[in-house]
Amino acid sequence: MTDLRNPHDRFFKALFSQQAAARDFLRHYLPTEVVSLLDLTTLQIHKDSFIDPELQEHFSDLLYQISLHTGRDMYIYLLFEHKSYPEPEIAFQLLRYQVRIWEQDRKQGRPFRPVLPLVLYHGRQAWTVPLDFATLFEVPDALSRYVPTFEYQLYDLSRYSDEEIRGEIILRVSLLLLKYILRDEFGQQFRGMVGLLQTLGQQETGLEYLHTILRYVAGGTEKIERQEFIEVVQAIFETGENSMPTLAEQWIEEGRQEGEAIGLEKGLEKGREEGLEEGREQGLEQGRAATMKLLRRFLAERFSVPIDHFDAAWAELDLAALDRLSEAAFTVGSLAEFEAKVQAEVACKDDGQTAA
Repeated sequence: MTDLRNPHDRFFKALFSQQAAARDFLRHYLPTEVVSLLDLTTLQIHKDSFIDPELQEHFSDLLYQISLHTGRDMYIYLLFEHKSYPEPEIAFQLLRYQVRIWEQDRKQGRPFRPVLPLVLYHGRQAWTVPLDFATLFEVPDALSRYVPTFEYQLYDLSRYSDEEIRGEIILRVSLLLLKYILRDEFGQQFRGMVGLLQTLGQQETGLEYLHTILRYVAGGTEKIERQEFIEVVQAIFETGENSMPTLAEQWIEEGRQEGEAIGLEKGLEKGREEGLEEGREQGLEQGRAATMKLLRRFLAERFSVPIDHFDAAWAELDLAALDRLSEAAFTVGSLAEFEAKVQAEVACKDDGQTAA
């Protein structure tokens, strides 16, 4: 289950776990001489994460394997920094993660393969940290040959004009959102993206990703008022066949619920530190009730079933199970498929397991 404390992590993973979006990003933003070496059709995504648990609140990562036109393989390591300011020792962290990747390969009997480190940054402060690992050392020239050195590729979105943000529509919309999500002018910029979002919603798979975008905006920023958000979303659905103001309202509410869940989760952490187990249980129950309320309304709208259609089936399911069903509600193709998901959760609960 995605960490609700981190909507930026969730959005980053939703975007760059798509092979098409990852290839699009590499094609447009890697140096030309590097792109010419890569066979982008061979790109594979590894689910491994190499970030220390205590840093996961500020960083997210993805590892890609890709073949060169020579037939040899290499890695591309994409690190996303979602703090509002740059990390001075990020080159050291990148080196640690590269070593972990090589250690994993050595354990599996694989040869050393180069790792190209990329950093995507969307903070409010401009990135001024040097890109060369060796700059972390102050040594005489005679000792410089003994200092490891490498550079990472930086993508500071604040340095790109809107016109310089390229790629297919999903990538462009997502990078624009990441660029402005923490800024005071986000509301104005989001209104200016209505045309792009309308186009996205009219694509075959765009509507599902539009849901991801709206959840991110609703839960990932305080730079837009609820009424302004509603007006933008209504404008998105004013044209074309996907005119669904009721569904859009529910998406907005879901995002707001997620934002509240983030605050709730932080409150629960403080409660745990203070030994307030009772407060934790109450918080989880409130989160469960809010999630169920939203899910009931959405399923009634999408599948034309009574609002209490699933109440008996999931009465004993916990918040984690309901969260998984919330995700499934937007992706399944039919009522029967969703009912199968519910039955699987109930069966796993009875067996004391977690549904996949």
